[in-house]
Amino acid sequence: MKTKTLKIFLVFTFLLIDFVSFANPAEDDESNNLNGDDPVAAPINGKLIWLAILGIAFAYYSFKKKRLLESVK
Repeated sequence: MKTKTLKIFLVFTFLLIDFVSFANPAEDDESNNLNGDDPVAAPINGKLIWLAILGIAFAYYSFKKKRLLESVK
């Protein structure tokens, strides 16, 4: 049990170190705008319903496949 906890702790530690090591410092310009000349973010609100539908369909498929495999054994 201790080794499983240690492995999980190490994975999260390495993931955190990875995020911190690749973070870029914010650059302030004259107008105190941290974004600078970044392009406008793309809207994703229109695609969220499709993502939810596909997620539910994938979950249904996974559970159905799991039950089928358990019934064969």
